[in-house]
Amino acid sequence: MIKNLDAILSTNVKRMKRSAIRELLKLVNNPDIISFAGGLPAPESFPIEELRDIAVEVLEKDGTQVLQYGATEGDPLLREQLVKMYVEDGHDVTIDNLIITTASQQALDLIAKVFISPGDKVIVGLPSYLGGLSAFNSYGADMVGIPLDEKGMRADLLEQKLAELKKLNDLPKFIYIIPDFQNPAGITMPECRRKEILAIAHEYDILIIEDSPYRELRFEGEHQRTMYQLDGTEQVILLGTFSKIFAPGFRIGWVLGHPDVLDKIVVAKQATDLCTPPFTQRIAARYLEKGLLKENVKKIIKMYSAKKEIMMDALEANMPEGVTWTKSEGGLFTMMTLPEYIDTNELIKTAIKEENVAFVAGSSFFCDGSGTNTLRLNFSYATEEKNLEGVRRLANVIKKEINKHK
Repeated sequence: MIKNLDAILSTNVKRMKRSAIRELLKLVNNPDIISFAGGLPAPESFPIEELRDIAVEVLEKDGTQVLQYGATEGDPLLREQLVKMYVEDGHDVTIDNLIITTASQQALDLIAKVFISPGDKVIVGLPSYLGGLSAFNSYGADMVGIPLDEKGMRADLLEQKLAELKKLNDLPKFIYIIPDFQNPAGITMPECRRKEILAIAHEYDILIIEDSPYRELRFEGEHQRTMYQLDGTEQVILLGTFSKIFAPGFRIGWVLGHPDVLDKIVVAKQATDLCTPPFTQRIAARYLEKGLLKENVKKIIKMYSAKKEIMMDALEANMPEGVTWTKSEGGLFTMMTLPEYIDTNELIKTAIKEENVAFVAGSSFFCDGSGTNTLRLNFSYATEEKNLEGVRRLANVIKKEINKHK
């Protein structure tokens, strides 16, 4: 082993940090710990029997094709099926507007690779998805956080910040937004706010990256049109994935955008993995072709809606005064806010040690290191019984911490 490894590491690698969530996921295999940490789908949501039959069918009919290298842009059949899905939802898109990626995390990395030079400004939510923050950070982005309210990213503060940056000739490369059931806050941005932010983006001629991994998982409330659909000018790049509505192990995501932008992403992807696995793409394509995805999503919505309600009721029954949480209309998460004197980076150590319950400390989602009194809970993975028991355990830890400061 080389003696001075650090001396030869790249600047990019030195900026990288281990994901707090991925580290905590190691706890899932411990049966004594109830984990609310990862954004894991429930294993019972996976359509195993249907996929088994389709996998055999694909090998029999398309085996020599799907076991070979594929096009960087993705399997044509899968792209056609996804375009059909978006057209049915009211989007004006063709196959030229869509490419496949190895899940949406690769899409985030490729977007960062294409657009970000060290020191470039990027607008993110305060808080925002850790995977996005990690991707942008690894390419040297200077992230500027815009606080959220009950409608998502605040348009007034966004416009104020962009006006300041324009005077400095330092406008951001893009605005990163998760409008539906935002991770980690669980907030959904209403159409009126989406239009406000789109208007601001047009005024300053800035791209919007719309990350949409959970949009299909709506339990209640009104369906919202995507920012891509509302925009109509292809100034929005939309990211989608099968990880939350189908099978995360397939590692299939996609990017919807202007063909000129997609061309740059394809070139960047060719230097990364050449292509997303053709075998899993074709299985997914056949699954969509048979009309099975819609039925599976209905099953998932019913399952997660029940789990979410159990968690909400348990929080209401067990949490002490001074603790609040968001009430999501869908997705996988809720975010809690504790009294300001509680540091959840320390609280999680106590929670795991004393009560065998895990969560993600909120500061991981804040690009400026704030949010130390917040935490994120996932309600999709654990069983209904464990959601109930896990909240009870977490409440015990929080109550003890509050009592220390009385």
